[in-house]
Amino acid sequence: MYLETERMIVRDFMPEDSSDLHEILGDGETMKDCEPPYSMEKTRKFLREFCIDRQGGVAAVLKESSKVIGYILFASQETGVYEMGWFFNRHYWHKGYAYEACYAVVKHAFSGLCAHKIFAETIDGIKSACLMKKLGMKQEGIQRQQVKDSGGNWADLYFFGILREEWETNEDQQVM
Repeated sequence: MYLETERMIVRDFMPEDSSDLHEILGDGETMKDCEPPYSMEKTRKFLREFCIDRQGGVAAVLKESSKVIGYILFASQETGVYEMGWFFNRHYWHKGYAYEACYAVVKHAFSGLCAHKIFAETIDGIKSACLMKKLGMKQEGIQRQQVKDSGGNWADLYFFGILREEWETNEDQQVM
C-alpha cells in the first residue's frame, strides 16, 4: 500500500522501521489500553512476522522527516470486510496525524478496494472511540468486561464499524 496525504505517507512496513516502531509499541503510555509494552526483540518479531510477512499493518510516516509515527492495523477478515486499528507515537498525539492517516486508509478501502465494511474495537472508550466516530464509524456494541488491559484489569470492549453506503453518503461531510 502507498497512500499520500498533505503531511503523511501511509506505506508498507520495511525492516528498517524497527526503531521507530519500537518507540510506539515499547511505550507504556501508548500501550496502556492494549497490552504491556513490547521489548525491542518483540517489536522486531512483530514487524517481521505480522507487519511484513502477513501484511497485517501499514506505517504512517511523516513526509518531512520520513519518521514512522504510527502503526495502522488494516487486515482483511473476509471478502470486503476489513479490521482497522492504530497506535501512534504519543509525542505526535493531538496534532491530527492519526485522523489524517486513518482517513486515507478508510478512503482507500472504500474507493480503491471496494470494501463493504470496516470495523474497529477498543477498550479506550474516549480517545480511540472519538477517532472512530470522527472517521464516520458508529458504535455497534459493547462487550462488558470482555478483555484485560495492560495492567491485568477487566475492561469493556467497544465495537465500531462503518458500511460502504454510510461512507458514500457522508464522504462529502468528512473534514480533511
